[in-house]
Amino acid sequence: MLHNFSGTDGAGPSGGVTLDPTGEIYGTTAGGGTGSACTGGCGTVFRLIRHPHGDWSEAVLYSFNANGNGSVPFGGLAFDAVGNVYGTATNGGNNYCSYGCSIVFELSPGSDSWAETVLYRFCTQSGCEDGGGAVAGLAMDAVGNLYGTAGVVYELTPGSDGWTEKVLHEFTKKHDGGAPYAGVILDAAGNLYGTTYGGGAYGDGTVYELTPQSGGHWKETILFRFNGKDGQWPGHGALFMDGSGALYGTTTNGGSYGGVVFKLTPKGNGRWRESTLYEFQGGASGWLPDAGVVMDKSGNLYGTTDGGGSGGCGGIYKLAPKPKGQWKYTVLHAFYGWDGCAPDGNRVLDKKGNLYGGTILGGTTGNGVVFELTP
Repeated sequence: MLHNFSGTDGAGPSGGVTLDPTGEIYGTTAGGGTGSACTGGCGTVFRLIRHPHGDWSEAVLYSFNANGNGSVPFGGLAFDAVGNVYGTATNGGNNYCSYGCSIVFELSPGSDSWAETVLYRFCTQSGCEDGGGAVAGLAMDAVGNLYGTAGVVYELTPGSDGWTEKVLHEFTKKHDGGAPYAGVILDAAGNLYGTTYGGGAYGDGTVYELTPQSGGHWKETILFRFNGKDGQWPGHGALFMDGSGALYGTTTNGGSYGGVVFKLTPKGNGRWRESTLYEFQGGASGWLPDAGVVMDKSGNLYGTTDGGGSGGCGGIYKLAPKPKGQWKYTVLHAFYGWDGCAPDGNRVLDKKGNLYGGTILGGTTGNGVVFELTP
């Protein structure tokens, strides 16, 4: 355990963690902090600093207060080339609002503190076309545009007069999917990929691609529709793309018991083939994989389960590829509460193969932890 949250320094790091180029850890907590406008705090952005002898210390970069600057940052963070940090806060973008109230924010380092700038406030009324209820983190392209989900898929473009939001796709909640809780990822050509929790032909969620077209339009293509047996309800975890262009992800339910790990392989001519790599069995092996997966240089996948495990608080697993398309599932660590409970959000691997992540509960005060798993 690298850090136990106390509440005043944050609580519930549901967005997981992100590494900066120097190996320091950044993340958000959905609660805690010093903001008094929310019961239990309005959330924080934090950094964990590594010291020469292997210990870590936490610094709270920003505490939200909900009075126009946002609250409850569920998602992870993105960095630009000069060290600014970007994220979303689900609530608190206006003093009075009846719907959504989400914001996109930037934190910029200064000599003594970090300054927040609200880049965009989503509409505050039900049915607004620009989206609302942003719970996912952001993706940034090579020229600094930001992409995310908030009931819709949107793009934020910087300009001399501030940032401009554009809705790239509005879901119908039917065949093209609905409730895109997870964020999007970018490929080298600028195409976006993501999942929806619901919708599709069977109502069990979809995997989609958005491709830029001439004239500034974007085309949505459904790559796969889940039917329950092959997975149901992709959760908050973003997809992972390997060097061949294959996509990997998880569903929180479906399969034989409680969720699956899946792979989508491009076959050409716009067609994709889905493979179920693992069906969670519950019990000591875990279930409810709400977060996605990451891959090491050898092609092994790593992920977490929110439920089950020998300690009842979820665990960390590894899927190793075997001949003939088979995969070996191994539980690497089971959480017991005192060392964290319900791991969620982004996980990252460093160059040495160490795995970093967070749990939204557990630890010495029950407010969650940031952990490192070392091979």
